[in-house]
Amino acid sequence: MARFIERHPAWALIVIIAVAVLAWLVFAIWPPGLEAAIGRKRVFLNAVLNGITLGGLYFLVASGFTLIFGLMRNVNLAHGSLYLFGGYVGYAISSWTGSWLLSFIIAFIAVALVGVILQLVVFRRMEGQDLRQTMVTIGLSIVFADLMLWVFGGDFYQIQTPSWLIGPIQLPLLTAIKSSGEPVYLQYPLVRLVIFAASVVIGIAMWLALNRTRIGMIVRAGVDDRDILAATGVRIQLVFVLVFALGAGLAGIAGVVGGTFQSLSPGEDTRFLLASLVVVIVGGMGSIPGAALGAVIIGLAEQLGSVYIPTYAIVVTFLIMVLVLALRPQGLLARR
Repeated sequence: MARFIERHPAWALIVIIAVAVLAWLVFAIWPPGLEAAIGRKRVFLNAVLNGITLGGLYFLVASGFTLIFGLMRNVNLAHGSLYLFGGYVGYAISSWTGSWLLSFIIAFIAVALVGVILQLVVFRRMEGQDLRQTMVTIGLSIVFADLMLWVFGGDFYQIQTPSWLIGPIQLPLLTAIKSSGEPVYLQYPLVRLVIFAASVVIGIAMWLALNRTRIGMIVRAGVDDRDILAATGVRIQLVFVLVFALGAGLAGIAGVVGGTFQSLSPGEDTRFLLASLVVVIVGGMGSIPGAALGAVIIGLAEQLGSVYIPTYAIVVTFLIMVLVLALRPQGLLARR
């Protein structure tokens, strides 16, 4: 952080001001003029929290994508299909067994197995052939989409939230003060906060695994020079299969998360593939912290845009991506 401030003092000042303004908007009591200009504070706070929790979902999808694409250099444009397949598997398991937690485990295993098959059958045969990987995985995503449409139909599905997560929780965020002087605090769905907290834990665990363990060192060394690493006796192909399975399994977990507080339907695979691409581009390929930052930025932009400029909300997302590509092409937190 100190190095970033030294190298980019102007950008650091802009970021500090933006964070300070956002903190004031979240924690301060709004004057009547501000509420008249941009609406009620409760609407703003809900949009901010929706953006942050949506960022947690985007991170779960994009973290697997950044492992496969950003770190291993495998162009998997069927990643959105893995997300949707995981959601459908989670819906089927939760409906059959009534267990929400079991749906995460089964979805992770099922989608991870699909990822292993993809790595062995497709990517191992096309290593270093980015264009062929792109075309083949686009074709596979179309096939997967048609198969899921055939099996599950075109209906909308939502995974039932467990009873212990149903209902709102009061947060220490002041939204208004009644005429009697009594403060009014924000109520927010507990399930979204729990899922966001889980995504934070997963992100920290992934970063520690990649940067503080021997297996993470092997993965990073294999990406840089797999021939030298293989000469040391490491079974690099087995390592890559396991990493690909982990990235695919994370997409499956994200599908269950998305099906819990949103919905599952045809077309969600394309939406989340596009979101993953944008998040990885903004945050930086191969960077877990970058994926987290990019996911929160895109989630906030999408939710705040849908509230205040709904007609141009999607434009804001791509404007952020264009600005990052123009000013820092490698991504916000990627190494040069």
